[in-house]
Amino acid sequence: MAKTGMILLIEDDIDDKQFFEDIVRDLGFKNEIKWFENTDDAFQFLITSKKPIFIIFSDINLPGQNGLEFKFKIDNDPKLRKRSIPFIFYSTSAFQKDVNEAYTKMTVQGFFKKGTDHKETAQIIKLILDYWTLCKNPNIL
Repeated sequence: MAKTGMILLIEDDIDDKQFFEDIVRDLGFKNEIKWFENTDDAFQFLITSKKPIFIIFSDINLPGQNGLEFKFKIDNDPKLRKRSIPFIFYSTSAFQKDVNEAYTKMTVQGFFKKGTDHKETAQIIKLILDYWTLCKNPNIL
């Protein structure tokens, strides 16, 4: 049972982007994956697009505005906040200070460290996508 809507991936590493996409497809998810290398382009897309978005995966370490700043900007936009799009930090680094900030200063629905191999990464992504497929939220029912 898949949910409709795009998967947004904000990731500046092309290899990580391709790895993520391959795993999502291997898991059988057919959602369109929209990729952004930076948060400025992703934010512009979010505020102008009317397309349903299933979930956002964002790295922390990004050029220009980092993932934390990006999520804070989303939370401070009334229209985007009302859309209630699930937002997951998915990053190579998971420093405790970043995790603390994500959960105490903004509305984040998960913070995951990228897997070290295909099997671990697939387990993490499957867990996240399965959860949000079953979860009811105002964004997509």
